[in-house]
Amino acid sequence: MSFCLTLKRVLDVILSLIAIVILWPIFLFIAVIIKIDSKGPVFFQQKRIGKNKIEFYILKFRTMRTDTPKDMPSHMLQNPDQFITGIGNFLRKSSLDELPQIINILRGEMSIIGPRPALWNQYDLIVERDKYGANDIRPGLTGWAQINGRDELTIEVKAKLDGEYVQNMSFSMDVKCFYRTIISVLRAEGIVEGSSGVLKKETVTK
Repeated sequence: MSFCLTLKRVLDVILSLIAIVILWPIFLFIAVIIKIDSKGPVFFQQKRIGKNKIEFYILKFRTMRTDTPKDMPSHMLQNPDQFITGIGNFLRKSSLDELPQIINILRGEMSIIGPRPALWNQYDLIVERDKYGANDIRPGLTGWAQINGRDELTIEVKAKLDGEYVQNMSFSMDVKCFYRTIISVLRAEGIVEGSSGVLKKETVTK
């Protein structure tokens, strides 16, 4: 397992550096559009739970107005449309808002593949993940739960899927997650905005 984790970390660093070199023009373009579209910073920082439940600040491109309630998952907002900026809607649906997390990966706070980092106040999810050891590894940019429902999943199912990833963690598993993430992003699958629109899946999809 230790060799697997070491190899995983090496690949995270190499692939993240390559991504930054290739994607920096897109980073710059998005940053300019965000500044033109609305007042506020380019990046959004939010406290999340990392490996061994150590807190860190995740980076995203800002997609919401600066007066949006903090530390609340967007799918729990009663009316998220009133907070999402013009360009923010596109960034969220395309998942381009997640790109700055490449920096979190380089810092060692995240991995490319792993359980999505919980908000610091998502106590129910954190406790549930403890049952499966999902809090003991680096959280990911994408993961097994992400490609099997994302926002549509209940806490219990999401944690169980994260546990499945921990139990089956391997290079081939990561490749499978990465490939299926691309497909999910292109199809905009599993994205729910607003608490009134949450659709919860009770079954685990293999």
